[in-house]
Amino acid sequence: MSMEQIIEGRLNTLAPQVFEFRDDSHLHAGHAGNTGGGHYAVLVVSETFAGLSRVNRQRMVKELLHDLFSDGLIHALSIKAATPDEYFNHPNP
Repeated sequence: MSMEQIIEGRLNTLAPQVFEFRDDSHLHAGHAGNTGGGHYAVLVVSETFAGLSRVNRQRMVKELLHDLFSDGLIHALSIKAATPDEYFNHPNP
């Protein structure tokens, strides 16, 4: 199972309308402090985020993936978390 599939599966509890994944690990190969985990970026669009601050949305996503960080499978994760209204009606959430 790929890291994209693992992350997408974990985030399914958010019932995302949009999920996008990007693996940027090749851009960070060999940099100081990286002990082997990947560098990824995700976009998650979910009604679950309605009424939550940007920070709380990111915390929610990270909590669903916390063991992937602690197990060293994810070194860095860029998270864009938006509501459907923000994503579909307002560019650049």
